[in-house]
Amino acid sequence: MRLPDMPLHDPFVVADAGSRTYHLFTSNDPSVSGVEGTGTMVYRSRDLRDWLHPVVVFRTADQPELWASDGGWAPEVHQLAGRYYLFTTLHNEDRPLPVPPSSRYGTPFRLSNHMRGTVTAVSDSLLGPFTVVDPSRPTPPAHLMTLDGTLYVDPSGQPWMVYAHEWLQTIDGTMEAIRLAPDLTSTIGDPVFLFKASDASWLGEQIPAGVPHQLAPYITDGPQLHRAPDGALLMLWSTYEKNVAGQDGTISGGYVQTYAVSESGELAGPWRQQRPLVREDSGHGMLFHTFDGRLMMILHRPFADARGKLYEMRLDGHELRVLRRRDDLDGGG
Repeated sequence: MRLPDMPLHDPFVVADAGSRTYHLFTSNDPSVSGVEGTGTMVYRSRDLRDWLHPVVVFRTADQPELWASDGGWAPEVHQLAGRYYLFTTLHNEDRPLPVPPSSRYGTPFRLSNHMRGTVTAVSDSLLGPFTVVDPSRPTPPAHLMTLDGTLYVDPSGQPWMVYAHEWLQTIDGTMEAIRLAPDLTSTIGDPVFLFKASDASWLGEQIPAGVPHQLAPYITDGPQLHRAPDGALLMLWSTYEKNVAGQDGTISGGYVQTYAVSESGELAGPWRQQRPLVREDSGHGMLFHTFDGRLMMILHRPFADARGKLYEMRLDGHELRVLRRRDDLDGGG
């Protein structure tokens, strides 16, 4: 298969040095994998151009007593202490959450909230099967509506889950982090606030006054952490420009890939927001190195009926630049 033929949202690449194989994880698509159900599938390639048909490595239907069976969004796989950990976001609309006052806009407008969050699953292989470590709840606090959890291990060896706190609860979506136990099976302490979406000044003022039937939220989506050579900490994340949301919670607007920098190198920041890297309805990107040492970014575009796009990148200090889109890896050149 080639990238234009491969349905995928929220792509995540593991470059496995042992097998010299790139593993591209995404939500299960039964039309491609041939396996029904919510879960995670993986494409594999030796050269980032030709990919094997995907295999399913995780299914909610195979997890007894799991608190949710819908979603399967934003799967990521990380290696830690010889094991592989899958993070993926699930949700359950039959388990409502209280609507906090901060998420009400205008007298007639109320947004429904339900359980949504990232689960942690573990396996001894990149190809699974992955088993959820706690089927009773998501990893972030269950009373928060969250998504897109990613792993960050700080210089002291402390693992964290960094996640997006949904605009459906906050209007101005936030990035937060929570400490994880060494084996990633539980959390330690309370969440730590990192930044809010409106800190990106280029978004401009988007919440109109006196419009009770419309909402223009600030979105946080798709965090991924990367250490720059100069010691700064980068976070790729996505948001929407010129947002409009209906009362059903659907969003319209331009999806964009941007990033933030913690020049201190600390997860707590302070975080300085940068200009978008890619617009054109593109986002949820992540960085990885090829086997010959090139820095690459993969993201999906467009948002609907998404396909993966690869970009060659460069870090000048802690300034991230797009060198070129690698359309030659689409198979056409």
